[in-house]
Amino acid sequence: MTLISRIETFLVAPRWLFVRIETDSGIVGWGEATCEGRSETVRTAVEQLSELLIGNDALRIEDHWQVMTKGSFYRGGPILASAVSGLDQALWDIAGKHFNTPVHQLLGGHVRDRIRMYGWVGGDEPNEVADQISAQLDVGLTAVKMNASGRMSPVASVAELDGVVKRVAAAREVLGEHRDVAVDFHGRFSLANARRVAPLLEPYRPLFLEEPVVPENTHLLREFTSSTTTPVSTGERLYNRQEFLPALQAGIAVAQPDLSHAGGITEVRKIASLAEVFDVQLAPHCPLGPLALAACLQVGFATPNFLIQEQSIGIHYNRGAEVLDYVVDKSPFKFVNGHIERLTGPGLGIEIDEAVVRAADKRGHAWRGPVWRHPDGSFAEW
Repeated sequence: MTLISRIETFLVAPRWLFVRIETDSGIVGWGEATCEGRSETVRTAVEQLSELLIGNDALRIEDHWQVMTKGSFYRGGPILASAVSGLDQALWDIAGKHFNTPVHQLLGGHVRDRIRMYGWVGGDEPNEVADQISAQLDVGLTAVKMNASGRMSPVASVAELDGVVKRVAAAREVLGEHRDVAVDFHGRFSLANARRVAPLLEPYRPLFLEEPVVPENTHLLREFTSSTTTPVSTGERLYNRQEFLPALQAGIAVAQPDLSHAGGITEVRKIASLAEVFDVQLAPHCPLGPLALAACLQVGFATPNFLIQEQSIGIHYNRGAEVLDYVVDKSPFKFVNGHIERLTGPGLGIEIDEAVVRAADKRGHAWRGPVWRHPDGSFAEW
């Protein structure tokens, strides 16, 4: 047996929480348990879950997942799921290193040689959008994602609606016919606004429209999917198969679980299999760090219904540190014709610079999402 002897967490800039699991044989596994704006809370959850793991066989990944997720009468939610996710990733990393093979080989072997990537672009004005997209194309990407809007009124004005259309039109002009733009509604839209704007965007052929309603309103998704021919995606704030099922039944085209929020590699593989039953593609959410990205890629290489992968190199959230700052060898994350080639190293396929991580943890972070308000002073969805 390979016994778990030590578990540590590291709160590192810009907003991430890394997990390190050490075994009695000297193998170390890394994972990412980030929950944006709540990582300190997740850190405590990881410490509590560690009680279930210390002294046990690291290679019993499925059993550990079952106990961590079901071993308490009160279950679920983003905090617990994120804690489980980081620990689960680290256990898979250990397993891959134990058997000297990439995680995707343990998941059944690779079904593709490379994975298409996309990057985020910001900008409030069409010319700003165009400039940021050009920068993403310059680093070798062939797809981008952009927010549909900033703060959005419950019943949008003509100016608000036109602003969405103009920005997406500017994106399409830069991208041309052979590159893609995905449009993220970010849960900022009421159902009425989402239904109004979706037909206006159809001429620009978005790759998908993301999170048109907040996750607690998944029961409204079918009303949106039936109002547009554009593929619809959601899932970054859904944490297990049970929560994905009604979204799949509502007719989404793309499922977007987050490997650091939705139970790690173990659960996301199951979500992907469930999605395949509904002819739905997988495109994991990942505006996070290198460990979350590596975990996503390992799943992607072994998952038939995998569409595209989000990544956050250079994203506007990364202040104080970047994705590649914490890895020894940056080459596995190199873009080649808009793709990342299959990772071949053992475990998650990357090597974490432990000294840099420990130094960053001493500084820590206290990242919080903004709180937005409408002109009348009431709360607005960010």
